[in-house]
Amino acid sequence: MNPLCSRCNLVVYPTEKVNCLDKYWHKGCFSCEVCKMTLNMKNYKGFEKRPYCNAHYPKTNFTFVADTLENLRLKEQSKMQSQVRYKEDFERNKGKGFSVVADTPEMQRIKKTQDQISNIKYHEEFEKRKMGGEASHHQPSNPSPGAFQPAATQNYHFDPAPEPVRQAAAAPPPATGKRYRAVYDYSAADEDEVSFVDGDVIMDVQQIDEGWMYGRVERTGQQGMLPANYVEAI
Repeated sequence: MNPLCSRCNLVVYPTEKVNCLDKYWHKGCFSCEVCKMTLNMKNYKGFEKRPYCNAHYPKTNFTFVADTLENLRLKEQSKMQSQVRYKEDFERNKGKGFSVVADTPEMQRIKKTQDQISNIKYHEEFEKRKMGGEASHHQPSNPSPGAFQPAATQNYHFDPAPEPVRQAAAAPPPATGKRYRAVYDYSAADEDEVSFVDGDVIMDVQQIDEGWMYGRVERTGQQGMLPANYVEAI
């Protein structure tokens, strides 16, 4: 059965049929809605399924066009594409952000190491301030050579062994604190640390955290921080 023309509502036969804008037209009826100029498939412009010439094509703003079903569909499609792109970017970048990377075992280990380093630096600064505040207490344990020079001139018997005298004045008796024995040699890496060798006894030990202690080497009388895994309790 032959369709009806969308303009004149008469039957359109195959020889004069134009199929455009989801409708059927006579070739002569396919014309501009305003000026009635006859159009063809090359020079027409469709708007709301109606043909227009270039001069009378409706000038629409964005808001009006966006309200059409076609533009709403395009808008929704663009939104979906943006969400898909966002998810793709998220999955591609997954593992680069700190909060995501921290969930992996390797990054948890790195984070724990960084936290330990930060704690060590904090305790180092704390001990530096502490040592600065106790300078008057430390001076008797480490006097300058000149401080003992008068005693040396008066009684030469104290000259060969001044160090034990300084050790006795440096700290309380060993029974007042914890005692540890060094199981490895250690060289101080900073001014607030102490050096010792395997077998040295560490006196008056105070635990700072899981990795560091504060104590005095019995052999040298020096006080400072030392690594906890280099000593064992006596």
